[in-house]
Amino acid sequence: MKASTITAVLAAGCLAWTAAAADEQKPSLPTTADTKSTKPVEVEESDNPFDKLVAAEFSIGIDSRYMTYGMIDGKDPIVVPGAKITFADWVYFGVESIFDVTKGNGKRGGYGNRAGRWTTLDAIVGVAHEFELGEEFGKLSVDFNYMYEYMERYHSSMDDTQYLNLELGLSDGIFWVEPTLGIERDLMADDGTYVNLDLGHDFTLIDGKGEDDDPMLVFRPSVAQGFGNTQRVRGYSPEAKTYDHGGVMDTCIKGEFTWNVCEHVSLSAYVAYSDYWFDSTMRECARGHNAEWGKGCDHSWNFYGGLGLTVEF
Repeated sequence: MKASTITAVLAAGCLAWTAAAADEQKPSLPTTADTKSTKPVEVEESDNPFDKLVAAEFSIGIDSRYMTYGMIDGKDPIVVPGAKITFADWVYFGVESIFDVTKGNGKRGGYGNRAGRWTTLDAIVGVAHEFELGEEFGKLSVDFNYMYEYMERYHSSMDDTQYLNLELGLSDGIFWVEPTLGIERDLMADDGTYVNLDLGHDFTLIDGKGEDDDPMLVFRPSVAQGFGNTQRVRGYSPEAKTYDHGGVMDTCIKGEFTWNVCEHVSLSAYVAYSDYWFDSTMRECARGHNAEWGKGCDHSWNFYGGLGLTVEF
């Protein structure tokens, strides 16, 4: 073999060895198959409430009737706009108002024609938070607030009033039925106390797009029972002025759909039935109160419904 040929073979061998050594030191690039099988890095959400310092919520609802404690406060539809701003997922300030759609409520209620105008204005300040209780009990939501209600529609014959409200709720635990307990205390009008226990369950009809996203469509059936002390019963129903005790008030059966249109917008619709089932005297009081709203209202039971829009930021 010629020297030049030997030299060429040795050079080729050196180049091949050098390339192989370089390939061993070079990091391998992922193939298409490797890329597809690689899981995205999961970023855990922080539990620090100060990560979202300010949150805002705007809502508007339309109810077929103005109902309070299972009795008619307005036979015709009402519009209820509201707004709330929350700081650090704890303290919030809100405002809510009621607008009459027709002149019928004012005509029958004795406060004149306020069609298209507001009739009550509520200013609210409160503290609300959600606490993790573990896998068994899930989450405990707590909401305590003070509300001042300006009674424009009755301002010539009725003073404003104030309320203290407490709401406790359990969700996402081992219990199939999720309870919500609400307590309302009237501080000015009649010192009445009203307690409402609601039992319901959320059925997911359409899942969210992602695993961690809220369901797109939810249906929640529920049943609720109200209780009132003597002052609440006497103060709200004139027919019960001589009633000497409080007790079981309205029972409400309700079905509500919630459609989460996108991350910040949701629509809701509900239908409800309420009656005074358990106390015959209170049932007569409710019948007499409702009868004041004209023909077709002289009974203790009511069917009603509504639509709502909520925007959150």
